[in-house]
Amino acid sequence: MFTGIITDVGRVTAVERRNDVNRITIDSAYDAATIAIGASIACAGVCLTVISLAPQADGRVLFDVEAAPETLDLTEVGKWEPGTRINLERSLKLGDELGGHMVSGHVDGVATIVSREDLGETTRFVFEAPHRLAKFIATKGSVALDGTSLTVNWVEGDRFSVLLIPHTLTADVTTWGSRQAGDRVHLEVDQMARYVARLTEAA
Repeated sequence: MFTGIITDVGRVTAVERRNDVNRITIDSAYDAATIAIGASIACAGVCLTVISLAPQADGRVLFDVEAAPETLDLTEVGKWEPGTRINLERSLKLGDELGGHMVSGHVDGVATIVSREDLGETTRFVFEAPHRLAKFIATKGSVALDGTSLTVNWVEGDRFSVLLIPHTLTADVTTWGSRQAGDRVHLEVDQMARYVARLTEAA
């Protein structure tokens, strides 16, 4: 489980495509000594498993993850190339502060940025969600976009908006500062909304 609070911005350094699996090497500021093989790390909101570690002399770490066919089909992970910057979050530990909302790292789909409006101190993004997911998005509710926990400002049909503060737009905090209209981002809807909808359908 995750919270949607980004703790590092990693950079893809290598991608090895083997049959139907991509092995991806990511450079991070995380302390290698605190990462176990088999640990889960949310990479742009996608929960991936660490399969190898290579501590670096400068204190950084290179870690490898593998993306299976379903992940490659449902997300943008298959498009990652060396140099791609991605939001990272370590999995929750018992007693950690829940600063965002409960995020599983199981991406529901991909949303497209319709517009970006810089308003001085803040920036408004408008997204178009896949139609099948729009019903789970509500005004003042939570969504995870590229792994970032964000509050929905308004919803109109399949479109919704979020407002980002300057801190979130900072390059070493998240990747949002470089996002523009037309970009595609990973979308995970709020788990509670999903369960409520399922219970309603069952009733």
